[in-house]
Amino acid sequence: MEEKRAKFLKVYANLPEDIRKDILVMVDNKPYTWNSTFIEIKENTALGEKILKTLESMGLL
Repeated sequence: MEEKRAKFLKVYANLPEDIRKDILVMVDNKPYTWNSTFIEIKENTALGEKILKTLESMGLL
């Protein structure tokens, strides 16, 4: 999971500021922007893990 986390953080770091406000993923019928996703993944929360798994299943990681 650490490899996927590192990939996400690298992609996020290279995003323009305006795109970071866009919705990236839906988890448990709730939308998460790039910014909120970044916070969850950076802090290693349970939601962050769920988001990473969802992004992986979508083929984004």
